[in-house]
Amino acid sequence: MSNVVLFEVLTAGQDFQLGVATLNQAAVLNSLSLEMAELLQKQLSAWERDDKIVAVIIKGAGDKAFCAGGDLHGLYKAMQENTSDNAWSNRTARDFFATEYRLDYHIHTYSKPIICLAHGIVMGGGMGLMIGASHRVVTAQSRLAMPEVSIALFPDVGGSWMLNRLPGRTGKFLAATGANIGAQDALFTGLANYAIDYPNWADIVTQLQGAAWKSSANRRFNDDLIHAVLTANSSHEVQGKGPVEEHYALINQICAYQDPVSQYEAIMQLRTHDDAWLVKAADTLAKGSPLSFALAMDLLEQTRHDSLAEVFYLEFNVALYCCVYGQFQEGIRALLIDKDRKPNWQPASVAEVSQELIEHFYEDPMPAGEPHPLQDLLN
Repeated sequence: MSNVVLFEVLTAGQDFQLGVATLNQAAVLNSLSLEMAELLQKQLSAWERDDKIVAVIIKGAGDKAFCAGGDLHGLYKAMQENTSDNAWSNRTARDFFATEYRLDYHIHTYSKPIICLAHGIVMGGGMGLMIGASHRVVTAQSRLAMPEVSIALFPDVGGSWMLNRLPGRTGKFLAATGANIGAQDALFTGLANYAIDYPNWADIVTQLQGAAWKSSANRRFNDDLIHAVLTANSSHEVQGKGPVEEHYALINQICAYQDPVSQYEAIMQLRTHDDAWLVKAADTLAKGSPLSFALAMDLLEQTRHDSLAEVFYLEFNVALYCCVYGQFQEGIRALLIDKDRKPNWQPASVAEVSQELIEHFYEDPMPAGEPHPLQDLLN
């Protein structure tokens, strides 16, 4: 039996149980593979049907990361093998994104509380697992980011939906720059709703086990029970303001542009700022994919009023086209394969990215008569 995800059931008060899922690929920072997503989906569905399970905990093995993203090496290999210019022909990408997005949607709409311990690195696919959880817990060691601009993808896994719901224009800034944030800003933006001190985690789980649970029909009561335990164990290490909160007014000001070229140039002005975090954010964008930036900015605008299901539907299309257009492959090559950090971005500038090209990524990629893999989410 595969051990890429570990599952266990803990006894809890009133003869109930807690389900625990642990991403078990610490050597690769618990990066999410297709197999892991399939196993999670299957077990979450089983626990949802089990009347004894009153809540689920999702965490990562090791101390370094909850989940650092998706299986980029697997997607790179699949892109190399798909020599056609047909996005639908990449079966690996189709299966991976459909399964991952369906899992993320399931977490968002889960009928029981889900506690996500987002300790350490939480990026890309890890954010997809985290943001749908009802109780999102960070620590002083948490580092959250959607850094897809560096590999010519885009903030997917429901990122278009989530980033549009952050305070002011902070979501737009994080999408554009891939900037990482800590626990303070995770709480400020609402990406997380609790911070605890990591050494206390085992004791917190013990407290949850000993709590006076009610059946899953009493969802609000159980939500409040978890809230009380997590609040009683609020972090003493996470204090003060993070850079997003500190520069909130400035971020809102520079991210007010609608034209992508004007928006890009406004962020570039931060390269001379005296705050190192802002400088790094701007430098990351400067080195990133112009296409990825333009796609991310347009997606945020296109999906402002979309439902979560509509967002996942559209993101699937964009992700599949990213896997055939070539820039995503080039981004992975430069960062993870050859590691020369010298991607040959095409188009080479934001000004060269046409609206016609962007809208091509929104089209349904499947052949006529073939149902969209996420069509049922809309029904």
